[in-house]
Amino acid sequence: MNESKFSKFQLKPYIMEAVKELNYYEPTEIQERVIPKALKGESIVGQSQTGTGKTHAYLLPILSEIQQERQVVQAVITAPTRELANQIYHEILKITKHCDPDKPIIARCYVGGTDKKRAMDKLTTQPHIVVGTPARIFDLVKENALLVHTSRTIVVDEADLMLEMGFIDDVDKLAARMPENLQMLVFSATIPNNLRPFLKKYMENPVFVHVDPNEKTAKNISHQLVPLRHRNKGKLLVEIMTAFNPYLAIIFTNTKKQAEDLADSLLEEGLKVGRLHGDLSPRERKKMMTAIRNLDYQYIVATDLASRGIDIEGVSHVIHYELPSDLNFYIHRAGRTGRANYTGISTVIYEEQDIPLIEKLEKMGITFANKDISNGEWRDIDDRNRRATRFDTKKNQSVNKQLMNKVKKPKKVKPGYKKKMQNELESLKKRQRRSSRLK
Repeated sequence: MNESKFSKFQLKPYIMEAVKELNYYEPTEIQERVIPKALKGESIVGQSQTGTGKTHAYLLPILSEIQQERQVVQAVITAPTRELANQIYHEILKITKHCDPDKPIIARCYVGGTDKKRAMDKLTTQPHIVVGTPARIFDLVKENALLVHTSRTIVVDEADLMLEMGFIDDVDKLAARMPENLQMLVFSATIPNNLRPFLKKYMENPVFVHVDPNEKTAKNISHQLVPLRHRNKGKLLVEIMTAFNPYLAIIFTNTKKQAEDLADSLLEEGLKVGRLHGDLSPRERKKMMTAIRNLDYQYIVATDLASRGIDIEGVSHVIHYELPSDLNFYIHRAGRTGRANYTGISTVIYEEQDIPLIEKLEKMGITFANKDISNGEWRDIDDRNRRATRFDTKKNQSVNKQLMNKVKKPKKVKPGYKKKMQNELESLKKRQRRSSRLK
């Protein structure tokens, strides 16, 4: 096998072992651009679509720079959800297990819904690297149990979601406890204007890394539209799910209540369905994520909580039972599939009122295939615009014929008569349009 292209970054040998075990041969674009700069200690704002490999873009350089002999906090990684924090933590463990057992790198994960006192009791030895939700990390800092003043790096993952969920203030408080020459690594799908004051406060001259701004979703995701056409939506969904027979599919709804109702109705159909939304308690969410990772479910009904901040491995299909009003969330939802170079399918069940949203997605660069399903068989159908275009053409031909009858054809044909008739026809059309506007 050829030498890994990660070798050019000159990462520590144990990290190269981990990279080999993870079957990473060639860096993704964001890894290519972030890793060298992060190794130099530069602050970075990384903007990229989901599934581009950003987690390892910051983990590899951070772990390579950890000084094992210094038993102090050297890096803090913040994430907006418990699930994402736990996922990042487990990625760290996959790498650190390769380091010298006599000089281990100690990582700890701190999230809400866990025993705070127990976490404090274990902090007699400070970890090298901390990952967790901002509020829980700051709780431990306030108690002087976790000492972050030694940390040279802070990561803000899914920063726009962090802002949306109201956690950016806790990140601010954490960063304020750290050294002035702090390296800040911020990763976000979008950079909203109200995030900029926070960035300006801590980042003097950050490097901006914006990957594939014109490519909204990964190339290996196929997008398809299925019209509802007066059918029962629940029954159509079941037919689609059964026809796909996916490895793992996420069905997205817009509200927690819709997710609950839909999951209940699918269970009645005898399908193995999990659910994931914001009304689940921390314990229920943890239990659900464990069941999903154990492949206890073939289908998950979810709200947009699962489109950002949670990474579920092995999603082969995404079904949009409802289109989100914020179309960026279509991108995030679709990006749950087609990860790690696998292919994925994103399917939209649409009604007439959804067409303006679909047209906006098409203007954003997404190409949809038009499909329908009957008796479990997929078939290609005409573009939804074709019928309307054909109708408009026929209508125009009919109007032109009526107008032509009103144009007086000269008894004797003279040179230029066609042009004269065309001018009269255009004049009649203008008068007709003006008359219709006055009505």
